[in-house]
Amino acid sequence: MKLHLAPLLAVMLATPAMADKAITYIVQEDIEDVLFSLESEIIGRGLKIDNVSHVGAMLDRTAMDVGASEKIFFRAQVFSFCSATISREVMQVNPANLAYCPYTIFAYTTPDAMDTTIVGHDDYPDNEMQAVEDLLSGIVRDALALD
Repeated sequence: MKLHLAPLLAVMLATPAMADKAITYIVQEDIEDVLFSLESEIIGRGLKIDNVSHVGAMLDRTAMDVGASEKIFFRAQVFSFCSATISREVMQVNPANLAYCPYTIFAYTTPDAMDTTIVGHDDYPDNEMQAVEDLLSGIVRDALALD
Protein backbone atom coordinates (compact mmCIF):
# COMPACT_ATOMS: atom_id res chain seq x y z
CA MET A 1 0.00 0.00 0.00
CA LYS A 2 1.42 3.37 -1.03
CA LEU A 3 0.78 6.36 1.25
CA HIS A 4 0.34 9.81 -0.22
CA LEU A 5 1.55 12.22 2.41
CA ALA A 6 1.58 15.40 0.31
CA PRO A 7 -2.13 16.25 0.90
CA LEU A 8 -1.77 15.63 4.62
CA LEU A 9 1.41 17.69 4.80
CA ALA A 10 -0.26 20.59 2.97
CA VAL A 11 -3.09 20.63 5.52
CA MET A 12 -0.66 20.44 8.44
CA LEU A 13 1.42 23.31 7.11
CA ALA A 14 -1.58 25.62 6.85
CA THR A 15 -2.87 24.75 10.32
CA PRO A 16 -2.00 26.99 13.24
CA ALA A 17 0.31 25.43 15.80
CA MET A 18 0.74 26.34 19.44
CA ALA A 19 4.32 26.98 20.49
CA ASP A 20 5.17 28.51 23.86
CA LYS A 21 2.38 31.09 23.99
CA ALA A 22 2.49 31.73 20.26
CA ILE A 23 0.20 30.64 17.48
CA THR A 24 2.25 29.92 14.39
CA TYR A 25 1.55 29.19 10.75
CA ILE A 26 4.06 27.41 8.52
CA VAL A 27 3.94 28.17 4.81
CA GLN A 28 6.07 27.30 1.82
CA GLU A 29 6.33 30.93 0.71
CA ASP A 30 9.19 33.35 0.16
CA ILE A 31 9.76 35.50 3.24
CA GLU A 32 9.77 38.70 1.16
CA ASP A 33 6.33 37.91 -0.24
CA VAL A 34 5.01 37.04 3.21
CA LEU A 35 6.36 40.24 4.77
CA PHE A 36 4.83 42.32 1.99
CA SER A 37 1.47 40.55 2.39
CA LEU A 38 1.48 41.02 6.17
CA GLU A 39 2.34 44.71 5.93
CA SER A 40 -0.31 45.25 3.24
CA GLU A 41 -2.97 43.42 5.25
CA ILE A 42 -2.23 45.38 8.45
CA ILE A 43 -2.32 48.73 6.63
CA GLY A 44 -5.30 47.64 4.55
CA ARG A 45 -7.31 47.18 7.74
CA GLY A 46 -6.70 50.82 8.62
CA LEU A 47 -4.07 50.05 11.25
CA LYS A 48 -0.80 51.96 11.56
CA ILE A 49 2.38 49.95 11.97
CA ASP A 50 4.22 51.62 14.85
CA ASN A 51 7.45 49.71 14.42
CA VAL A 52 9.11 47.04 12.33
CA SER A 53 11.79 45.24 14.32
CA HIS A 54 14.46 43.66 12.15
CA VAL A 55 15.38 41.03 14.72
CA GLY A 56 17.32 38.80 12.34
CA ALA A 57 19.51 41.69 11.15
CA MET A 58 20.09 42.83 14.75
CA LEU A 59 21.23 39.36 15.81
CA ASP A 60 23.55 39.13 12.80
CA ARG A 61 24.96 42.59 13.50
CA THR A 62 25.64 41.88 17.17
CA ALA A 63 26.79 38.24 16.89
CA MET A 64 30.50 39.00 17.21
CA ASP A 65 29.86 41.36 20.14
CA VAL A 66 28.28 38.55 22.17
CA GLY A 67 30.62 35.80 21.02
CA ALA A 68 28.05 34.03 18.87
CA SER A 69 28.88 32.21 15.67
CA GLU A 70 25.58 30.50 14.81
CA LYS A 71 23.21 32.26 12.42
CA ILE A 72 19.71 31.83 13.85
CA PHE A 73 17.58 33.42 11.14
CA PHE A 74 17.91 33.95 7.43
CA ARG A 75 15.39 36.76 7.91
CA ALA A 76 13.20 37.72 10.88
CA GLN A 77 10.90 40.69 11.41
CA VAL A 78 8.26 41.72 13.91
CA PHE A 79 5.45 44.16 13.09
CA SER A 80 4.10 46.16 16.07
CA PHE A 81 0.77 47.97 15.89
CA CYS A 82 -2.43 48.67 17.79
CA SER A 83 -6.12 48.91 17.07
CA ALA A 84 -7.79 51.87 18.77
CA THR A 85 -11.19 50.17 18.63
CA ILE A 86 -10.16 46.78 20.00
CA SER A 87 -7.66 48.25 22.47
CA ARG A 88 -10.34 50.49 23.95
CA GLU A 89 -12.73 47.52 24.10
CA VAL A 90 -10.33 45.26 26.01
CA MET A 91 -8.94 48.01 28.25
CA GLN A 92 -12.43 49.18 29.27
CA VAL A 93 -13.00 45.67 30.61
CA ASN A 94 -9.63 45.63 32.37
CA PRO A 95 -7.17 48.55 32.26
CA ALA A 96 -4.32 46.09 32.98
CA ASN A 97 -4.78 44.77 29.41
CA LEU A 98 -2.57 47.73 28.51
CA ALA A 99 0.28 45.27 29.13
CA TYR A 100 -0.56 43.50 25.86
CA CYS A 101 -0.32 46.60 23.68
CA PRO A 102 1.15 46.99 21.10
CA TYR A 103 0.19 43.77 19.35
CA THR A 104 2.76 41.99 17.23
CA ILE A 105 2.98 39.62 14.30
CA PHE A 106 6.30 37.98 13.51
CA ALA A 107 7.68 36.21 10.46
CA TYR A 108 10.95 34.38 10.00
CA THR A 109 12.92 31.87 8.03
CA THR A 110 15.96 29.92 9.14
CA PRO A 111 19.17 29.30 7.19
CA ASP A 112 18.44 25.57 6.93
CA ALA A 113 14.88 26.05 5.61
CA MET A 114 14.80 29.26 3.62
CA ASP A 115 11.80 28.11 1.56
CA THR A 116 9.69 27.74 4.72
CA THR A 117 8.33 30.83 6.45
CA ILE A 118 6.96 30.79 9.99
CA VAL A 119 4.39 33.48 10.81
CA GLY A 120 2.80 33.97 14.18
CA HIS A 121 1.44 36.04 17.01
CA ASP A 122 0.87 35.75 20.74
CA ASP A 123 -1.71 33.38 22.18
CA TYR A 124 -3.73 35.65 24.48
CA PRO A 125 -5.70 34.62 27.59
CA ASP A 126 -9.20 33.25 26.96
CA ASN A 127 -11.15 36.29 28.07
CA GLU A 128 -11.71 39.72 26.56
CA MET A 129 -8.29 39.41 24.87
CA GLN A 130 -9.82 36.91 22.46
CA ALA A 131 -10.83 39.93 20.34
CA VAL A 132 -7.14 40.80 19.89
CA GLU A 133 -6.22 37.20 19.08
CA ASP A 134 -9.04 37.06 16.52
CA LEU A 135 -7.74 40.27 14.90
CA LEU A 136 -4.19 38.95 14.65
CA SER A 137 -5.27 35.52 13.40
CA GLY A 138 -7.49 37.21 10.81
CA ILE A 139 -4.64 39.38 9.57
CA VAL A 140 -2.27 36.42 9.29
CA ARG A 141 -4.79 34.10 7.66
CA ASP A 142 -5.85 36.74 5.13
CA ALA A 143 -2.26 37.75 4.36
CA LEU A 144 -1.34 34.10 3.79
CA ALA A 145 -4.60 33.42 1.91
CA LEU A 146 -5.38 30.49 4.22
CA ASP A 147 -9.17 30.87 4.22
